[in-house]
Amino acid sequence: MCGIVGFVSGCSKKEKKEIIKKMADRIVHRGPDAEGYFVDETVALGHRRLSILDLSKSGAQPIYNEDKSRLVIFNGEIYNYESLKKELVKKGHVFKTKTDTEVLLHGYEEYKEKLFSKLRGMFTFVIYDKLTKELVGARDHFGIKPFYYYKKGKEFLFGSEIKSFLDHPSFVKEVNTDALKMFLIFQYSVHEETFFKNVYKLKPGHYFKYKDGKMIVKEYFHVDYEKTDLPYDVYKKELQDVLEESIRYHKTTSDVEVGSYLSGGVDSSYVVSVAKPDKTFSVGFDMPGFDETVYASELSELLHIKNDQKKISSDEFFTILPTIMYHTDEPHANLSTVPLYFLSELASKKVKVVLSGEGSDEMFAGYNEYYVPPLLKLYTHIPLGLRSFVGKLVKPLPHFPGQNTLKMYGKPFYERYIGHGTIMAEEEANEILTPALRSEETIADVIRPFYEKVASCDEVTQKMYIDMHFWLPQDILLKADKMTMANSVELRVPLLDRVLFQYAKQIPTKHFIKDKQTKYLFRDIAKEKIPLEWSKRRKLGFPVPFSKWLREEKYYEMVKEVFQRDYVSLFFDQKFINELLEAHYKNIKNNGRKIYNIYVFLVWYDVYFIKN
Repeated sequence: MCGIVGFVSGCSKKEKKEIIKKMADRIVHRGPDAEGYFVDETVALGHRRLSILDLSKSGAQPIYNEDKSRLVIFNGEIYNYESLKKELVKKGHVFKTKTDTEVLLHGYEEYKEKLFSKLRGMFTFVIYDKLTKELVGARDHFGIKPFYYYKKGKEFLFGSEIKSFLDHPSFVKEVNTDALKMFLIFQYSVHEETFFKNVYKLKPGHYFKYKDGKMIVKEYFHVDYEKTDLPYDVYKKELQDVLEESIRYHKTTSDVEVGSYLSGGVDSSYVVSVAKPDKTFSVGFDMPGFDETVYASELSELLHIKNDQKKISSDEFFTILPTIMYHTDEPHANLSTVPLYFLSELASKKVKVVLSGEGSDEMFAGYNEYYVPPLLKLYTHIPLGLRSFVGKLVKPLPHFPGQNTLKMYGKPFYERYIGHGTIMAEEEANEILTPALRSEETIADVIRPFYEKVASCDEVTQKMYIDMHFWLPQDILLKADKMTMANSVELRVPLLDRVLFQYAKQIPTKHFIKDKQTKYLFRDIAKEKIPLEWSKRRKLGFPVPFSKWLREEKYYEMVKEVFQRDYVSLFFDQKFINELLEAHYKNIKNNGRKIYNIYVFLVWYDVYFIKN
């Protein structure tokens, strides 16, 4: 695992060397073991290395081809690199290292863009042709690894993290306020353009070519579903084999020890039970209902595996938030990002690589929202116009059980489910924003184009598809990468694998949602490896008691002080957000998650634009 940076410029080689070194140093946490650079009259490329494969100096990047006409910088791991290398050697390519990085370079020479679909792993990389002056880069199928680029006029910068751009003299740092409304709704940045103007994400499953100031971006992989109808036992046996093979690949492709994260849920418990690492790591909060470390301890004892734990205090949570926002690059309001940072810090003392359970819920329909009770399914057969009327009718009434459901099911399907982790409605987001930033952009504008691609699929598949494009890459995988790399740890996700997806996409959703249980097939497989209680446990994630802390005077005052700063009025209606805070503190209404969204944006703004 590493960090990459680069830019195109007409400045002198000496200037390029100074700039690219500063950019790479900014993300030293991604690769503290080594650094490498390439500079010519057109480009500057930089690399920070976290040594995982081929620990010798021969694995240092950039890596060149035989005649040094092409070179590559790479962030990630390619798990099938040995089989690809054998193919390339037979075709006459000569390898100088034992790294997976070199496979990318020779693979592109041999297969061009067809290489990307052959890769099994997590990756972002850039190849530079010294003769044609062309840059080619790609991001992995699901977006496990991040890739950003800045394009304004003739300026072109790219890197693993946006913060590396701060050290380039031509980078203009501006807030993209157009991203704010949807952030309040989704809790993460949903658009291709980030919270920094003219900084974009390269989307998962996409590659780019850049030459002479022109950039072309194309898709090489897209999520699709091709359902078959085989007996349940066939799916169970074959999926179990593919799962275990993926976990084996993700553990053994390493020249350093691999540990694992372990919560009380089925995903990480299954990964640990199959991989059997020597070391596992868990965190929690010393508050009833917010601590899964007891389950991790019990399973570790059953499997005879060492488990290191940490309890996070409320003071630690609030103190670390500016550091968290610095590392996420954009404001990020998933509460579990904070415990994941502490978990990674804990692991970094013992290992360089960890396995984790991300991706299983999107792959096998694990979220609670995927299950719709029979009575509610019947309600959806009532014409939308009538349901919409009922929704509007009950909206102004005092709260009663079922009111939110009636309001939600009064909306069309592409507005009713916009992904896991929704925080607030469009109307409330606009109320919170200052009038100048209120937007006509709707949830439908963002989500509907994706629903249209799976309009003929069943409802569960549609929800999985939305989460594969929004929640997974832009929330779950982003925080997983940023929080682990902030602590110089490589995180691997064996339950989110290209080969595994190719098999899973054919399984009918009736095998995923069954007997009121989500992720049924996966749980059925898992219970053969872990105790039944673990396989059936409802998904909790990393529960965080922020809403409870916010009713303590100390933390209420801390948030209130931020809400009353002068610059807050640039973005929010200060009277409105302070009323939200007061109502929560006085236990009139639980506004904890809404307040957290606003608060972390302001912490992020303070880090990047006030404290600079």
